[in-house]
Amino acid sequence: MNLSSFWSLIPLIDEVGFIHPSQFVTLNKEATSSLKHEDANFWSRDHKLAISTDVLLPLYNAAKDAFMHAISQYKRHGNLSDASGYASNLESEAMKHSKALLLLSCDFGTAWNFRKLIVSKKQKIMLFLDELLLSALVLSYSPKSEKAWCHRRWVIKMIAGKCSTLQDIAGKESELVEKIAERSKMNYRAWNHRCWLVSYMTTEQVLHELKKSRNWAGLHVADNSCFHYRTRLMLRIMEEHCHKLEDGTSDENNEIYQIWQEELDWNEALIKRYVGREALWLHRRFLSLSWIRHFTTTLGDTSNYRACKSSINGDIGIFMDNELHLANSCSTIPDNDFEDFQAQAMYSATYILWLTKVVVCVINFTFCKTV
Repeated sequence: MNLSSFWSLIPLIDEVGFIHPSQFVTLNKEATSSLKHEDANFWSRDHKLAISTDVLLPLYNAAKDAFMHAISQYKRHGNLSDASGYASNLESEAMKHSKALLLLSCDFGTAWNFRKLIVSKKQKIMLFLDELLLSALVLSYSPKSEKAWCHRRWVIKMIAGKCSTLQDIAGKESELVEKIAERSKMNYRAWNHRCWLVSYMTTEQVLHELKKSRNWAGLHVADNSCFHYRTRLMLRIMEEHCHKLEDGTSDENNEIYQIWQEELDWNEALIKRYVGREALWLHRRFLSLSWIRHFTTTLGDTSNYRACKSSINGDIGIFMDNELHLANSCSTIPDNDFEDFQAQAMYSATYILWLTKVVVCVINFTFCKTV
């Protein structure tokens, strides 16, 4: 096993994977052309690299030993400032081996931390962007790697305020998450990263993301993480709207009202179309709670009433009637052998019990404030 064979391929790839040796024959038959290597344990084509599982352990051990030796030398001589560039060479060597090691073992924390140390010391935007490329390469074979996602967040924090294209980076990050989520189902870490990105997005980006993620969510109604992302986007919209109201820069409630109304209508359509999906009912809880807090006008909050347009009917009685009608339509169990209808009835009943409790608490709280 020659570590240099692996090294010669790294600059050429944007995706890496590990396969059984028997699959190499199939890959070579399907490929019209592939890169030829002295070592038959690698296969590369169209910037994709496949590594035989037979050599993973020896390759990992070789990469680890090389990296540990390199950082040992760096710690010993890295602070030297010699004209020959010896310290710089040690640094480059350690960075090179850390990259190889992370492509074989994504959770090797020492390698991630060493790269943070070097990149933060140099404070060059291009080096930070290179870290995004490396972590994306790691995520291509380990999409749920917490350390890789954390590294991306660290990079974005470091370049925030220094990079003029931060909004573009945030947009590309969101696209990366969606691409990974398509391949790696129920990937909480990826969606958590996407939720975290919302604070770095502009208002236009947030609205665009809300519109764009709707189609994806409609096709993955069992993935609660996607609806949690929509929750985060809508909360950001609401926060900005409330700040504008406080500053007196806006008294328009129609737009925010329309966003919530469309989401409620869309959610109701999904609930009726996809029977027994808990994620849809949980998302409706968020929508209902936000509606009661921000759009009802009969709970004694006169300041909120003045902020609302006369065309907006925020009467809590009408809202509850609509929700009761929805719950009632979902409580029928036409076939006892079909568990989805039983689940639908249970979720609808639980939702109404929860909503009733919320309304009572809100009314009592408002009454106490006005007494």
